Amino acid sequence: MQSDRLQAFVDDVEVVVRGTADEHEITERVAVLMSALLADGYQLPPELTRPSPARPMTYPLHIAPDDSWSIASVVWDLDQRTNVHSHETWGVVGIYAGAELETRYLKPTTSAAPAPLTPAGETRWVPGQVNVCCTTDDDVHSVTAVGSEPTIGIHVYGGNISRIRRRSYDPATGETDWFTSGWDSPEPARVTP
Repeated sequence: MQSDRLQAFVDDVEVVVRGTADEHEITERVAVLMSALLADGYQLPPELTRPSPARPMTYPLHIAPDDSWSIASVVWDLDQRTNVHSHETWGVVGIYAGAELETRYLKPTTSAAPAPLTPAGETRWVPGQVNVCCTTDDDVHSVTAVGSEPTIGIHVYGGNISRIRRRSYDPATGETDWFTSGWDSPEPARVTP
């Protein structure tokens, strides 16, 4: 059953998150778990795969009771692109469907005056591939849905991503604005231990 498979993934991620505070170790281990989830053919519920023509959608799959981590289904319609943004936490992304083009930038130091962002490369991610999208020392990028179908990613973050204050960057100037993303459907029920 699909809900059992997701619950097993949630349980495994919980063990990793509770076992260490090292975000590089967490992301490495969660990436292995994500690869297995995708390889096992996990199917997202259809209502959590729907794109919007207006903007990317972020649907909650799980939020830890203490907001220490979360899982989301993120859906981009054809050719949609995010702003250049940070995460302010660690994160792992598995591509569930479609393809995404990720453009990374070197993270500016907070003490430096705003300056144009330095590009750090592009990667095209396809179904079944998993990447560490961010750690707190390396987390500035933008994502574009490429290909002939909407792009769907399963994202695991080190916090309730809907509530984390994050930066949006103007890559030409380095100027920043703060935002929180929120959820595009009601938060799932929290299970108290």
